[in-house]
Amino acid sequence: MNQAKGHPKGLYLLFVTEMWERFSYYGMRALFMLYMVQALLFDKETASQVYGSYTGLVYLTPLIGGYIADRYWGNRRSIVVGALTMAIGQFLLFLSACYFHEVSLAKWLMFCGLGMLILGNGFFKPNISTMVGRLYAADDTRKDSAFTIFYMGVNVGSTLAPLICGLVGNTGHPEDFKWGFLAACIGMLLGASVFSVFKNKYICDPDGNPVGAVPTQTKRDADDTAPRTTTSKRTCGMVIGTLLLTLLFSIDWSATNGNYFHNADWIGSLIYATAITVPLLIITDKSLTRIEQARIGVIYIIAFFVIFFWAAYEQAGASLTFFADEQTDRHIGGWEMPAAYFQSFNPIMIVTLAPLFAAIWSFLGKRGIEPSSPRKQAIGLFLLALGYLFIAFGVKDVEPGVKVSMVWLTGLYLIHTMGELCLAPIGLSLVYKLSPVRFSSLLMGVWYLSTSAANKFAGMLSGYYPEKGISKNFLGYQVENLFDFFMLFVFMSGTAAVILFVFSGKLQKMMKGTE
Repeated sequence: MNQAKGHPKGLYLLFVTEMWERFSYYGMRALFMLYMVQALLFDKETASQVYGSYTGLVYLTPLIGGYIADRYWGNRRSIVVGALTMAIGQFLLFLSACYFHEVSLAKWLMFCGLGMLILGNGFFKPNISTMVGRLYAADDTRKDSAFTIFYMGVNVGSTLAPLICGLVGNTGHPEDFKWGFLAACIGMLLGASVFSVFKNKYICDPDGNPVGAVPTQTKRDADDTAPRTTTSKRTCGMVIGTLLLTLLFSIDWSATNGNYFHNADWIGSLIYATAITVPLLIITDKSLTRIEQARIGVIYIIAFFVIFFWAAYEQAGASLTFFADEQTDRHIGGWEMPAAYFQSFNPIMIVTLAPLFAAIWSFLGKRGIEPSSPRKQAIGLFLLALGYLFIAFGVKDVEPGVKVSMVWLTGLYLIHTMGELCLAPIGLSLVYKLSPVRFSSLLMGVWYLSTSAANKFAGMLSGYYPEKGISKNFLGYQVENLFDFFMLFVFMSGTAAVILFVFSGKLQKMMKGTE
């Protein structure tokens, strides 16, 4: 069979579709913080909060999209609807940037655009990742390399986005941001078009059956192993529990004037509450066997540790953007490189190194010495800590406003790239392999829910970026300069790496033979 010799053509269609979606997302992200600060004149702390809330909600809505796809729409329809919704969101950002002088209107258009991007991503994100695994037979050993190839598609789009959107949008003139957002909109439309034209021809399983079609009534009935009344009660319980936890997390316990919800972070509270209630709802489903529960438990544990990885990694779009713009010497000869271009460094390195890492895992696997998936995750966290340790020594004793060589930021991205290749594509593959088929999209949504919590956490941590004359405190840890700031991430991710590595053997046993 042709697919036995290489990968199915459907993988490359998903590669291209995801590439354009990531082009849209990272093109917008490269400009977003700069747009808020330079065009709409947000202060850095407020911009960081908006960034954290947006990126957090982007990874929260896949829970809804995964459920709708599993039960009603199927993966294909969800991907098309999500892509078109995100294109509308990018166009609204374009309009916002067109009217940036009218701040009230520009803000209103911006938040509407963010809402459409958040909603569209919910339909798109969990479904396209799930379809990758369904192109292969259950015992096909090519899945890990398939997800690595798919992840290269993510990073081809991520590479092109800051270069193109940054070229036309990050010119130093606030009125040019609109062209970057428009380029992101066009990219999303291209992705939706390519997928719509070729999906029926190439998105199929090894037997030629279509993958991701609308679920039949028979399949829905087969998946309904629990009575409807029980399912409704559980869903209501989850909603009530989420609302109660959201209220609980929003309370300011130190308030003395009775205003317990003053300055409450409702979005953050909702994200953290959902990160608790939804996983509980799934793992307590009575249709699950003990083996399935154990495997889902592994997904949850790994997802918890992944929060620490992405909270530090996502500083690329937040505090590291400020660092690139204000404290990195970006001159190459007589040309000053736009700060947005730094966000292409990581994906360029991933595109370059991904084939090498795929070959390394294959080489070690053939010799029976490939690290388990949990150990790969621990290695990724360790490399993340090492990257921040590298840049911490590069900025030691450097005052705010003093610019340092690009070598330090470039080195951080290189080390983080190696860590990401150990963690991200392996994590996607692990979720697919451990998920019961009837919960596959929903559990992929749970995986992205951990990224949601991490992104919100990243926005909060970005607020500790040092400012001259201001001492900041994080859980008793004083942040007075850049060295202190970067060492915070060293301690956080390094501790998580050690704990995960210690417990990786136990997690391997809980996987019940799944490799």
